[in-house]
Amino acid sequence: MDNIFLEQKLKKFLLEDIGIKDITTDNLDIDRKVKGYFVAKDNGILAGIEFAIKIFKILDKDLEIISFKPDGSKIEKGEIILEILGSGKALLKGERTALNIVQRLSGIATLTNKYVRQLEGTKTKLLDTRKTTPSFRYFEKYAVKVGGGHNHRFALYDMVMIKDNHIKFVGSIKEAVRQIKSKVSPMVKIEVEVSNIDELMEALDTEVDIIMLDNMTLEEMEKAVKIVNGKVKLEASGNITLDNIKDVALTGVDYISTGATIHSSKWLDISMRIDII
Repeated sequence: MDNIFLEQKLKKFLLEDIGIKDITTDNLDIDRKVKGYFVAKDNGILAGIEFAIKIFKILDKDLEIISFKPDGSKIEKGEIILEILGSGKALLKGERTALNIVQRLSGIATLTNKYVRQLEGTKTKLLDTRKTTPSFRYFEKYAVKVGGGHNHRFALYDMVMIKDNHIKFVGSIKEAVRQIKSKVSPMVKIEVEVSNIDELMEALDTEVDIIMLDNMTLEEMEKAVKIVNGKVKLEASGNITLDNIKDVALTGVDYISTGATIHSSKWLDISMRIDII
């Protein structure tokens, strides 16, 4: 993401929290230097620390900040992640926004990493979905990558995804693909969702790039892999859990997508401690 655009996003987050002023901090006599620390209160995978640093730097460019752990690092309860030296007012004003970002993203990265570890020894890659928080998608998808997963399409504009409701409007998979191919560049990837073997056979005739196997049984997925035989990429989706993801991967699909890494992740507990200098 462009640095200017990123800074604009982070400023909007601060504006949401601070508004016209911090009515508490701005009315206290705390014009002094302090040292603040981000401390892990959980074990997990760190994500979003650079965004936290930018939050504080927006509030006060003269803050001295040391990051002890980069994104993607394993962190353990009690570890100091970040040290900030400077204006107490800047630390108090940025604390909640910065912590919210880091805790949320670290939770996503931690859960994603658990899913990815289940795929070890297979060829299958883990993908995220568009089941994200409005206006926070870039950050949540970033956290998936930090955790070892891969991003599916970012939004509606960057890849064709023909789903069941699209097909209902035009009557068939073949007709949907025909209409799309007549209007988009051949460089644009096309994926189509199928829910049974008959639909798979129809999709296979259209020469799309990826076929999504939606809520199929393991037996159906194994059959689909044999039928396709590497002609197109196959993605499994629907009701994917930590308990079944390895079995799904062992069917031979190329990708497994799940929104759970984002929408079902738990925030990683991280707090800020302040020492008066």
